[in-house]
Amino acid sequence: MYRYLIAALYLLSFGWEAGAQSSWQKAADQLASHPALKHGSISLCVIDIASGKTVAQVDPGLSLKPASNLKVLTTGSALSLLGPGYRFSTALQYEGVLNKSGVLEGSLYLQGNGDPTLGSPLLEAATGPEETLRLFRLAVQRAGIRHVKGPIIGDASAFGSQAYCRTWQWEDMGNYYAAGAWSLNWHENLHELHFEQTAEGRQPRITGTTPSVPGLSFQNEVTSGSPRSGDNAYIFGAPYQMERYVRGSIPAGSGVFTIKGALPDPPLLFAQLLQQELAGVGILCSGASRQFSPPARERTTIYTHYSPTLASIVERTNMESVNLYCEAMVRAMGWEKAQEGSYAAGHKAIQAYWEERGLSWEGVFLDDGSGLSEGNAVSARFLAAFMRKMAIGPPAVFEPFEASLPVAGRSGSLKNTLKGTAAEGRLLAKTGTLERVRALTGYATTRSGQRLAFCIILNRYEGPGGTVRKAMEQFLLSLCEE
Repeated sequence: MYRYLIAALYLLSFGWEAGAQSSWQKAADQLASHPALKHGSISLCVIDIASGKTVAQVDPGLSLKPASNLKVLTTGSALSLLGPGYRFSTALQYEGVLNKSGVLEGSLYLQGNGDPTLGSPLLEAATGPEETLRLFRLAVQRAGIRHVKGPIIGDASAFGSQAYCRTWQWEDMGNYYAAGAWSLNWHENLHELHFEQTAEGRQPRITGTTPSVPGLSFQNEVTSGSPRSGDNAYIFGAPYQMERYVRGSIPAGSGVFTIKGALPDPPLLFAQLLQQELAGVGILCSGASRQFSPPARERTTIYTHYSPTLASIVERTNMESVNLYCEAMVRAMGWEKAQEGSYAAGHKAIQAYWEERGLSWEGVFLDDGSGLSEGNAVSARFLAAFMRKMAIGPPAVFEPFEASLPVAGRSGSLKNTLKGTAAEGRLLAKTGTLERVRALTGYATTRSGQRLAFCIILNRYEGPGGTVRKAMEQFLLSLCEE
């Protein structure tokens, strides 16, 4: 009798599982037949985490542009390769002879190792710009340095001068979300640009930047739109280019309106700001500059500044989709594993790590770390399998990764998504958006507690992005309702 009961329960369970899979596949097929995808592409894959079985799919091996969904690969890999407790470091050093009078016959150096949070005004756990400058200035004073015959040099040699991904678009460069990643970064490599608002149709006046950037100028071609038109202004400029163009529109009004742009030369700016900080207490230097060549002589380190833990950096990365942090992580992985801070070295380290753990790299094409490049391409099967690998991996790595993902109805980019439904609190996902690209990658938990890893990527859809986003959300809701 007991054996018959066990068999019945097994058949019931099997029948429920088969029924759930059938309904999930039906929902996947329904999404794939959406009119907006008539001329577009979809890659979809849902994997049961416990068994590793695929429970729903549509062209799972088709490689498409993932947009910011690439951030899950970058952040998960960084946690795995570098460790949740990893901290970026920035060293204050001097070269030359420091005499008994406090005169340094040489130069000060700011040696960066990729910290994207140095002087960040946005990450709560980071030391802000004013405090960071104060700490570096105090270190100089405590070292007994009263005068520097040489300059302060921002040493960005670890990652080299190529701070930007080669396939980023011109229309993005110059704007804060396309800030390059140097080995010496400052203020999240962004500046604020302030306008004095005026009447509709008139040109608003530029009043300045925060922080102030010596030598930076703007050709203002911005106009004033209607009062509620929003921020439609874009900054155009290449790295190290100090003359920039601002085009588009901002809302008409009578206050101050602020947009954000990318700093043209963060290593130089940090050196300039420290020079000003030291001058404020009477410590003079001959100037400020930056270099990309490796150190030629031995230096003395007088202070080392550390970033918050990688776990806390990853949390903001995925919750707020911070491109800079991902670019820095990729290059840091290359630097730590091969002493080469390039994209190629970082991607090589990532691929080697995951292939060793059985993750196929077939159909994976990577250009950057954030997903901003149009040259990136991955399949839904790859990202769903990656998410499963993270989930069954070491808890010390998975827990901060899982905690970094937006939660449906509660946090991040999903705060207002599927609120009050079965998905609220049970759906975690990273969103991704580019021109004609929508993607969602994450985890779903069914009513019975079954955990699923999923990825959906849509490319070249027609119509409003909000329409296909809602269709994607309805499919994900079906995963949580079973």
